[in-house]
Amino acid sequence: MTEIRFHAHIDELPAAAWDALRPDDNPFVSHAWLAALERTGCIRADWGWRAHHLGLYDDGQLVAAAPLYLKGNSHGEFVFDWSWASAWERAGGNYYPKLLNAVPYSPVPGPRLLAGIGSGAAARRQALVAAMRGFAERMQLSSVHANFLREDELPAFDAQWLARSDVQFHWHNHGYADFDAFLAALNHKKRKNIRQERAHVARAGLNIEMRGGSTLSAAEWRRVHALYESTFDAKGNHAALTRAFFSTLGETLGDTVQLAPARDHGEIIAMALFLQGDHALYGRYWGAQADIPGLHFELCYYRGIEHAIAHGLRRFEPGAQGEHKLARGFLPVRTHSRHFLVDEGFRAAVRTALAHEAEAVHDYTLDLQAHSPYARR
Repeated sequence: MTEIRFHAHIDELPAAAWDALRPDDNPFVSHAWLAALERTGCIRADWGWRAHHLGLYDDGQLVAAAPLYLKGNSHGEFVFDWSWASAWERAGGNYYPKLLNAVPYSPVPGPRLLAGIGSGAAARRQALVAAMRGFAERMQLSSVHANFLREDELPAFDAQWLARSDVQFHWHNHGYADFDAFLAALNHKKRKNIRQERAHVARAGLNIEMRGGSTLSAAEWRRVHALYESTFDAKGNHAALTRAFFSTLGETLGDTVQLAPARDHGEIIAMALFLQGDHALYGRYWGAQADIPGLHFELCYYRGIEHAIAHGLRRFEPGAQGEHKLARGFLPVRTHSRHFLVDEGFRAAVRTALAHEAEAVHDYTLDLQAHSPYARR
């Protein structure tokens, strides 16, 4: 007998069963990552997040699941629908709460419909999508959103769901022996610029390394959080990840977490935090107390590329946005989301707007591809 259940806490779902449903080892949908967010105060109703995870059960066994949240705003999602919310509320509706199938605070493409692999996976993904839509309709919510989906998940969404796409910049490993081999694949101008940027940082005399999360002390984690928090605050953004969250990372995820700290006379003055899977490296957070030319690029990009090469990782995803990444070897990749707006008239109006947006994104992608930093062969 198949049963649909919604859960107010990820810990209500068995960790081993949840993780076994992932089609790959993307760390952002791991039970440990999502549980750490909830246990350390990062998922809070007053910040617009309420866990509402979906489980599909067959004879009491978890056979499919989806990270799901009731959202009271659109912060921390990176697929921007503020204009939709404004339009619906001007028309007299309540846009929030809405239902969100995503990973909090992380614009990382990856599995969102956890249904295992092999026979029956496609049908289970469709069942998850139907359950999300059914819940929104029963509860008279405005909408359901599934962000940063894997391409093989897209067929689970029928034509009633609106398609949306954007662009990120990812680095791909073509079997480079080392960083110099990667540089050799770039055109002369880009290669020269990168070497100059790295030379600026080298002259600053900082001690830079890559450390596994399990090797960091409690004091080092406190310092990492302080740098993260101060950098967010300086830019007028909300630092949603708590000190407790950072402090638990080394224990809960171990060396899945990687840190590139830059030290001046032993003190960490800047850092970039990454997560690592079997085949990919994911750049997440940056923080610094010193303004050193090129240091951001060194920690967030070049150290990540070196690490990916050294560990035979296939790709490096440094995060959302940023055309400046193109000049540093990262190429445009399309991301995908799907959106179900319950009201038919509202859905039709947004569909029209998205058609124009899709044309612009397509043209933008073509323009980026025409400016590849790699040498033509």
